Amino acid sequence: MPGPGHRPLQLFYWGKTAPARATRQAADAKLTAKIRKVHQESDRDVRSPQGHGRAPRGRRTRETIPGPAAAKAPDLIGRDFTAEAVNTKHVGDITCLPLANGTFLYLATAIDITSRRLAGWALADQLRAELVVDALAAAERTRGSLTGAIIHTDHYAQHTSAAFAAACVKASVRQSMSTVGSSADNALAESFNATFKRETL
Repeated sequence: MPGPGHRPLQLFYWGKTAPARATRQAADAKLTAKIRKVHQESDRDVRSPQGHGRAPRGRRTRETIPGPAAAKAPDLIGRDFTAEAVNTKHVGDITCLPLANGTFLYLATAIDITSRRLAGWALADQLRAELVVDALAAAERTRGSLTGAIIHTDHYAQHTSAAFAAACVKASVRQSMSTVGSSADNALAESFNATFKRETL
């Protein structure tokens, strides 16, 4: 068991790292506020022109590798980023957001194909299945219901997880997945990420 001096050392470390924590919290709060603003204004300001192919992006981390037992879903979109009505087709993605202090946050999104609205999003400092589950749940709250809608994603390990599959079943959402390694199959989400980063970061 730790000796009597263990807790004072913890308190010393806690106090010493307080400025770094405060800086990180301020950066997180600022970024969250920007995302909320994009969410509120997305029907007007961050629409991606239909038919655009792959958007230019910076180097991204390799978080898209699915596990060997990852669930697969058919491609129900087929690069057709159009829909006759809102809340029928959505694209989901994850992107890495670099912060000024050298750390990263991960943004998961769910975008309505018809309105180009950022219907749901979630932010975290680690890549876990809960990130995409939370983004889907946020879209469900925004829309009231996602019953019968399609959610189209890349083969991220988080999107191929059992937890996300279960969340889709619970929300009565049909999963769709792009071809492995083909960003053009999820071009709308890629374009949104590029625009968001350019305008906010």
